[in-house]
Amino acid sequence: MENQTDDAAGSAMDRLRRHLAEISDVEKAAGVLGWDQQTYMPPGGAEHRADQLATLSRIAHTWFTGDTTRDLLDAAQADAEAEGEDSDNAAIVRRNRREYEISRKLPNDFVAEMTHASILSNEAWQKARRTDDFALFRPHLEKMVDFARRSADLYGYEDHPYDALLNLYEPEMKTAEVKAIFDVLRPAQVAMVKAIGEKPKPRTDFLARDYPETGQENFGLKVVQDFGYDLSRGRLDIAPHPFETDFGRNDVRITTRYDRHMPTQAIYGIFHEAGHAMYEQNVSERFSRTLLDSGASMVFHESQSRLWENVIGRSRGVLTHYFPLLQETFPENLKDVTAEEFYRAVNVVKPSLIRVEADEVTYNLHIMLRFELELALICGDLEVKDLPDAWAAKMREYLGITPPNDADGVMQDTHWSSGSFGYFPTYALGNVMSAQIFDTALKAHPEIPDELARGKFDTLFHWLVNNLYVHGRKYLPKALAQKVNGQPLDPHPYLAYLQQKYGDIYGL
Repeated sequence: MENQTDDAAGSAMDRLRRHLAEISDVEKAAGVLGWDQQTYMPPGGAEHRADQLATLSRIAHTWFTGDTTRDLLDAAQADAEAEGEDSDNAAIVRRNRREYEISRKLPNDFVAEMTHASILSNEAWQKARRTDDFALFRPHLEKMVDFARRSADLYGYEDHPYDALLNLYEPEMKTAEVKAIFDVLRPAQVAMVKAIGEKPKPRTDFLARDYPETGQENFGLKVVQDFGYDLSRGRLDIAPHPFETDFGRNDVRITTRYDRHMPTQAIYGIFHEAGHAMYEQNVSERFSRTLLDSGASMVFHESQSRLWENVIGRSRGVLTHYFPLLQETFPENLKDVTAEEFYRAVNVVKPSLIRVEADEVTYNLHIMLRFELELALICGDLEVKDLPDAWAAKMREYLGITPPNDADGVMQDTHWSSGSFGYFPTYALGNVMSAQIFDTALKAHPEIPDELARGKFDTLFHWLVNNLYVHGRKYLPKALAQKVNGQPLDPHPYLAYLQQKYGDIYGL
């Protein structure tokens, strides 16, 4: 099935862009169906939705990997290069050429089959998690692991099969590089957890009081609009696992989930997903309906979700500024609480079961656990049937706790159910990048901390727009890191951030 809508009008670059725009439209249409599956689709619709998404994925993959794409890239190459290596058109040709060579390694039927299986797997995961029934999920997860192993073989690799999967989320990153960064983070963060464990715990009792969902939503949306999230081009819905998705820079949606006795889950979920969304809303309009119309990579994307959620959203200055509004929203719950007590409570360090609820000091340990299990699964050193026990053992090793069930253990994340192997490391690497980017912004604008404490975010926001967001995927991650920070990914600024912040809170 080849895209037949291209015509001879215009330059070679014009023809290429029309061709790529139609492929983008198909992918965005599939994205709308995927968003609906997670938010509003009735449970009975899973089988039909799997068929629909499999069809759209086959169409998009076939069009993109077909001869027309190759021929149009060849035709546009010379004109794009004549405009200069840093031109938008040169970047469009260069990035699409790279993705074309990667994508064509997967047969069209394989992509459709994998998409179909992932939809059913995700539906099974949702039901299995609700009922704590790993046996129900296991055969679906076994299929997704098999697809991941076969994908790695089809993509090809030099050093490690995991490299082929990691490359989908963080281009050019190697498994060995991830291990090297984690080897720096792990001992420092384990030592910090131990030192904090010996200190008195901040008061947190008030966080377990009853916080109506409407108040949580209104407060969260108010803050992220102040951050820079444009609700005229976005919306907030509920999903089993929070996520952000976009169908172009003018339709960027976020989701969260609510717990009336844990308001931080929804509020910080909104902050996190809005960080992703602000990135997508501010990619240059020049890249609309092209492959460049998105964040540069998952590490850069996660750097923004973690920056706005934690570096900004959990900072003393920002929380002190918004605490009166929070008290006004929940007057009975917070009448006996001070702004400083609230700040310390939402930054409490305590090993916990759930990754998305983990504090900044323990969070990366959750990621290292998943990374190591993924490596074992992909290499065949661990089978799915043994995964719950392996998970529990890693939780005891890294965090000193044992999951009481599989729902809050091995089944807590949606990623494996949809086949997203290679994704998890980008969360921890995003933490690392968030500190580097924030440090770079402070060097350009030392006034930012004082402004944040007054609820003024435009200096930081516009610096991020101009130095990061507008570029979309024009540059590969390592080149973009040099452009933004002047240096490669480095774990030490993040460790310095943690040591300064939590040393102050806990008197280390």
